[in-house]
Amino acid sequence: MISDTLALTTAAVTIGVVHTALGPDHYLPFAAMSRAGNWSLRKTLLVTLACGVGHVASSVVIGLVGLALGTMVMQLEAVESLRAGWAAWLLIGFGLAYFTWGVVQAVRNRPHTHLHMHADGTVHSHPHVHEGDHLHVHEEEDATGKTTVMTPWLLFVIFVFGPCEPLIPLLIYPAAEADPLAVLAVVLAFSLATLATMTVAVGLMTMGLQTLAVGRLHRYSHALAGLTVLVCGIMVKLGW
Repeated sequence: MISDTLALTTAAVTIGVVHTALGPDHYLPFAAMSRAGNWSLRKTLLVTLACGVGHVASSVVIGLVGLALGTMVMQLEAVESLRAGWAAWLLIGFGLAYFTWGVVQAVRNRPHTHLHMHADGTVHSHPHVHEGDHLHVHEEEDATGKTTVMTPWLLFVIFVFGPCEPLIPLLIYPAAEADPLAVLAVVLAFSLATLATMTVAVGLMTMGLQTLAVGRLHRYSHALAGLTVLVCGIMVKLGW
């Protein structure tokens, strides 16, 4: 039984890492939102961990309750498939809304030129960006602040709906053998592997994006972040 538990635990770790690494929706939204919202690395990783815990915990609860009630595996997988559809639509809706908001912000803060006529009749021009204006800066900070506060909660809700499809099959054997320690080992191994992979991927991408000089593209950062989430949602919906 010990060898079986070790084999299951090893499989859980491997599947958790591969499943997370092959799913860009597990890390791209966090890195993109972190860059757009100017989150610190600490905040980014905390948001990632919170969403990851909600992501895994929801599937663990459904799986354990279902198996305890004697629910067929196919029925549990159908529930997870339904949740995957909901999560995909939530990602698409959130990404589209954030992209639209980002485009509006970019248009509002587009650079333009001011013309000044001197007393001698000569005309002098200089570029001006609204973000440099005191009033507009405060308006932008207020809007961005509200969005930054809401974004982690929205991501958390989306990831709670998002299922961990490979977890249910991993729980079948130890549950059938009535081995609670093996069930616990599989759950912990899969959860820790998933959270570790998410954290490492998001951390590396965030540090990379922080060193990237975007220049004039900075005002499009929110739109690009929304587009990233939107694409991830479409990929999940299409089963990629």
